[in-house]
Amino acid sequence: SSRLGYTSHRDPCEINEEPTAAMSVQQDEQPPCDWDKLGFALTTTDTMYIAQLQEGDSWAPGELQPYGDIKMSPAAGVLNYGQGIFEGMKAQRTDAGDIVIFRPNCNSDRFAASAARLGMPTVPEDMFVDAVQSVVAANARWVPPTGKGALYIRPCLWGSGGILGVAPAPQFTFCIYACPVGPYFKGGMSPIALQVSDEHHRAAPGGQGGAKAIGNYAPGMVPCMKAKKQGFNEILYLDAVEHRYVEEAGAANFFCVKNGVVHTPALVGTILPGITRMSVIQIAKDLGHEVREERVDISFALEADECFCTGTAAVIAPIGRIQHGDRDVTFAGGEVGPLTRKLYDMLTGIQVGKVEDKHDWVRKVQVPNNKA
Repeated sequence: SSRLGYTSHRDPCEINEEPTAAMSVQQDEQPPCDWDKLGFALTTTDTMYIAQLQEGDSWAPGELQPYGDIKMSPAAGVLNYGQGIFEGMKAQRTDAGDIVIFRPNCNSDRFAASAARLGMPTVPEDMFVDAVQSVVAANARWVPPTGKGALYIRPCLWGSGGILGVAPAPQFTFCIYACPVGPYFKGGMSPIALQVSDEHHRAAPGGQGGAKAIGNYAPGMVPCMKAKKQGFNEILYLDAVEHRYVEEAGAANFFCVKNGVVHTPALVGTILPGITRMSVIQIAKDLGHEVREERVDISFALEADECFCTGTAAVIAPIGRIQHGDRDVTFAGGEVGPLTRKLYDMLTGIQVGKVEDKHDWVRKVQVPNNKA
């Protein structure tokens, strides 16, 4: 997911022509892309995956087809009632030239949980992972060289059938597309500044905050824009009941460190169970740190030694500053905290094969020789 916010402009290496079937013959060619100028923006690639399911049927494997627009009824459940979910994943190149993906089974599990919450048929794990790998293999030429970025993968599930009443759609579409993205931090990690929102909340108990539902994201756009106008990178949301416990940073999971102990908000139904969050918790434990998943009071967070947030895009983003009301607190002297740095180096190292993968998180994608 963009978890920490993509820019909306087009990327300099975008294909301008309309996708056609003929594009498949270009797979062994280098894409029209300047890897050094690649940012976090939409860059259309060659191939996407589509599978459809009619009400009462079971999922069957879909098909790869040229990337392009999709026809959909104006009465589609996803367009009228927000019956849609998505995932965010990345494929990267190792130093050996292999293309790998990270913990796809966990994304599949979350995709299924999100689908169930929104009344949609869950996609079987084998089908999900196979589809992701097929899209990566078909777009292998768009995977940047090691250190230049990643191929961002976006699996989606939509209620695509037309329906007038508020009920599950009669047809569902499982789609996966991908686009190359540059490193989130160009020129090295740089701490971000967050503003605590007392006016807006990301989710409420009993809602859909724990699902990666499409409707969770648009409401955060205005608060984020307001914060950026005041010089902040993102919003830090508090709980909607007591207005004192930290929930998420924008659309990323929050962590703070105090006296070597790592604290992160517990998954209480209003917080998205991030794959990066889960991985950071395990690595911190592997490094010998105590990790506490608990309710994190904003007053406690402001006294932390270092803070960071996690998500697919940035992996780990150090937090240099948080403003809450009259308080404006700087962490680790405005620099990257030592544990933040260590966790980032460990996790990104595992993802590209530079650090031992003790937990079998990384999966190699088989790519035909003429496409790699």
